[in-house]
Amino acid sequence: MTGSSNTEFIPALAPHEDVAVAGNILDSHTSQIDDAILEKFEKAIHKQTALFQHTDVMKMAVEHDPIDLARASTRVPLSARLILYRNLPDIEAKIAFVINTTSPTRVAIFRSIPDEEIRDLMEHMPPDDAVSVLDDLPFRRVKRVFELLDEHKARRIAALQQHRRDTAGRLMTNEFFAFHQEQTVGQVAQFIHDHPGVEFTHLIFVLGDSMELLGFVPDRNLIVNPQHTPLRTLMRPVVHRVRADTPRDEIVELFERYRLAALPVVDHADRLIGVITHTDVIEMMEEMADETIANIGGTAERITEDEPTWRRFISRVPWLIVTLFAGLLTATGFSIFYDQPWFLAVPFFVPLITGMSGNVGIQCSTVLIRSMATGEVSSGTVRAIVLRELRIGAVIGVSFGIMCGLAAYGINLEGLFQSSFDPLLVGTIVSAGVLGACFVATALGTLSPLLFSKWGIDPAIASGPIVTACNDVLSTYMYFFVAWFVAMAYSSL
Repeated sequence: MTGSSNTEFIPALAPHEDVAVAGNILDSHTSQIDDAILEKFEKAIHKQTALFQHTDVMKMAVEHDPIDLARASTRVPLSARLILYRNLPDIEAKIAFVINTTSPTRVAIFRSIPDEEIRDLMEHMPPDDAVSVLDDLPFRRVKRVFELLDEHKARRIAALQQHRRDTAGRLMTNEFFAFHQEQTVGQVAQFIHDHPGVEFTHLIFVLGDSMELLGFVPDRNLIVNPQHTPLRTLMRPVVHRVRADTPRDEIVELFERYRLAALPVVDHADRLIGVITHTDVIEMMEEMADETIANIGGTAERITEDEPTWRRFISRVPWLIVTLFAGLLTATGFSIFYDQPWFLAVPFFVPLITGMSGNVGIQCSTVLIRSMATGEVSSGTVRAIVLRELRIGAVIGVSFGIMCGLAAYGINLEGLFQSSFDPLLVGTIVSAGVLGACFVATALGTLSPLLFSKWGIDPAIASGPIVTACNDVLSTYMYFFVAWFVAMAYSSL
């Protein structure tokens, strides 16, 4: 959806102001646009005269692309977003704003406008976007809006709503161009010309007598071939197709691997029921990335939304409680062994053990999650990948265990560490502790994403606070038991 104005706003630089270094995401072109819009809007809503406020907001709504306004408006109060929406110049700009803004903004807008205005938005909106937008309305109001909608439009939207979220049936659009194989290039071109409201996917799908999907024709063929040419002579086979219940992860993998422009969705009889476009997949990948980042960070808050402090606090607390209990378990371990003679030199190296094991575990889980996301991990390769990571963990544990042990031995030997223990004993304990902790962290970082995936949980949680806390506890206890074993063996010599 494009904006109603062709004017592109580019923030002006002050004289002699240096251009931002490329690659600085805090000073990118889009972030400068957001900051400029926010500054203008804050000035407008603080005007003393309502007339000036209205004029300034109207000027902003015309000058800027509604997509930019939708993104920047998430940083202002909900009441201010309503003012901006009401001053957008036309229905197309309002549709672009509603589609590209956040769920709380849509909820606030829908509460302030009548059912007839929502109906107008839905009438001019692609069905797949309409389904996503209607998710922010309560059921009773959705029912009222459906009663006002054109019957044909309502059926198309309802057909998409019946599918589960995060599946091909919910992501696809059921407005597309598909023609019988005997139709000609000229007939197809004329039909497309007469239906400008249907999104063009760069592929013309070809159907058989029973409406089954036979193939596709690239849009370029409509230009370079004579108008009397039938589609069957230009048709190419469709290699990739999905069903309505195909999960979104599989769809993203197909688009990434085969660089698809569009992906047809078929039913059990191979009849074409919808098309997933590249734009749909990009939006879906953004949503998946936000969810993954939230899982890794251990929070349920919306990454892209400026939520109140108390709500962000509530979103983060449950995950942090896990870390709290992990710390208490570690403290319990200290209390169990504190009266052992060999334990006096052990606690000083706990930060070293947990730091090394934590980084090793995160590296293993990150590499494995990335391989799973790109389709490099399958049921036939799991065993080889797990063994590979365990070998790498063993090599890291041995090499860094020797390095840390030698460092601890040297520090004790030179008297830099105030301890009455034999430097060789301290070095051996640290060396064996690092080896054991790194191996445990490797096993946890490798197996946890696979187990989470098997249980239907996002594997990204394997890099989050839960697994990190478990890794700290396990590596610490491993270090304690290794220290106890080494000390006992050393005393028996």
